[in-house]
Amino acid sequence: MGVATLGFLVALECAARHYGVPGPVTYQAQEVVFSPRSGPLLYAGLALTMVVLTWRQRLLALCAAVGIDVVFLLVRWLAGAELNFGNGALWVVLGCGVVAVTRRTGAERALLLKGAGLGLLLVAGHKTGDTWLLITSKTRPTVLDPYLVVADHALGDPSWLVGRLVEATGPFGFHSLHLVYSQLPLAAALVGLYQLRHVAAERRFPRHHLVRTFLVIGLIGPAVYMIFPVVGPVFAYGWEGGSWAVADLWPGTLPQVPVPHPIPFDDITPRNCMPSLHTAWATSLFLHTRQGSRPMRWMGTFWLVATLTATLGFGYHYGTDLVAGIVFALTVEVAMRSLARGWDRPATLLVAHGTVVFALMLVAYRYLPREMAAQPWLSGPLLVLAMASVIHGYVRTTGQWDADAKTAPAPDPGPSSAEPSPELV
Repeated sequence: MGVATLGFLVALECAARHYGVPGPVTYQAQEVVFSPRSGPLLYAGLALTMVVLTWRQRLLALCAAVGIDVVFLLVRWLAGAELNFGNGALWVVLGCGVVAVTRRTGAERALLLKGAGLGLLLVAGHKTGDTWLLITSKTRPTVLDPYLVVADHALGDPSWLVGRLVEATGPFGFHSLHLVYSQLPLAAALVGLYQLRHVAAERRFPRHHLVRTFLVIGLIGPAVYMIFPVVGPVFAYGWEGGSWAVADLWPGTLPQVPVPHPIPFDDITPRNCMPSLHTAWATSLFLHTRQGSRPMRWMGTFWLVATLTATLGFGYHYGTDLVAGIVFALTVEVAMRSLARGWDRPATLLVAHGTVVFALMLVAYRYLPREMAAQPWLSGPLLVLAMASVIHGYVRTTGQWDADAKTAPAPDPGPSSAEPSPELV
C-alpha cells in the first residue's frame, strides 16, 4: 500500500508539473525550510506520529518541534518574511523516520516508521487534494452545474433554502459554521488520536482507524471530479463566480434552466462538488465516533450536522452532492474495514451495491435531470431511498461484524504477550 501511495504521489507530481505548478511532493519538501501554509496540519501530523512514542519521548519531540519553530520565526521576523509556523513539526516527523532507519530494528523500526509515515501521509493527503483541485480547473473548461440545479428540484433546492437560513443568522452563524467547516482535518486528527491512544502501550496499530479512510476518500474522490465537474451554486449562480457566473441569483432566487447544458468557467475555480467530500469526510468521522466515549459521539454528530449545514449554506454544494457523498463515504468505509478484517460475501455485496447506487446517481444527474425535476414527489423519495438502502446495508453488515467479534473466542495471549485489544471501530 505504501508503494502504491508513493507511486500515486509521483504521478500526481508529474501531472502538476505538466501544468507548470509544483505538485504535492514539492510542496511538502518546500515546507522543510520555507514558510509552511498548513502549520496546524503539520502539528496534527506530528501528533499522529507521537502515538508510537512514550510520554517522555513525546515531550522531547514536542519541545524540539516548538524550539525549531521559534528559531524559524526569529529568522523570518528579522528578515521581514511571513511569520508562519510548522517547520519544527515536520522536522521532528522526518527525524523520527531517520531514527527508525538508523537506530531501530525489527518490530520497533516498523512501528516507528508507521508512525512517521502516518504523520507525513496526513499532510501529503492535504497537498494531494490541492493538486487534484488545480488539475480539475485546468483540464475541465466547462462545468455541469445546470444539470444539478435542475436535478436538485427533486430534493426541494436545499442549497437555496439553507443559504437563506445561514444569511438570516448573521455574522455569528456564518463564522461559527466556517470554523467547523474549515477545521474538519483537525477534528479528524483528534478522532484519530483517540483511536490510536493505545498504540504506544500495545506496540501495534489497530486494524482500522479513521485516518486510513480519510486518506482514501481524499485520494479517490477527486477522480470523480474529472468525470462530473461542478463548481457549486455560489460560483455558477452567485457573486463568487464573478463574470463567469450565469447570474447573481444565489441564495435569493432560484435559476430557471429550461434545458440543462454545460457552461464554460474559469481555469482557477476547482470543480470539486460531485461528490461532496466534506460530506464524505464528516460522515466517516461520524461513523468512527460511534463506539467512542459520549463526548466523542457528540462531537461526531455535531461535526456532521454542522458540515452538512455549511456545505449547503455557503453555496459550495447542491443537495445532490451531499446524497452522493454519503453513499460514497459508506462504500469506502466498508471497503477499508474489509481490507482490515478480511473480505466476506456481505462486504462484497455491499461494496458492489454502493458502487452501483453511486454510479446510477451520477447517470441520473447527468441524463435525467429534467425528468427528476418534473416528478419531484417520485424522484426525490427514490433518491433518498437509494441512499437509505446503502445506509441500511452498512448498519446491518457492520452490526453483524461487531456481534461476531464479541462472540468470537478470545485467542490465548501466551505467557509473554499482552492480550490484543478489540478492533476500535
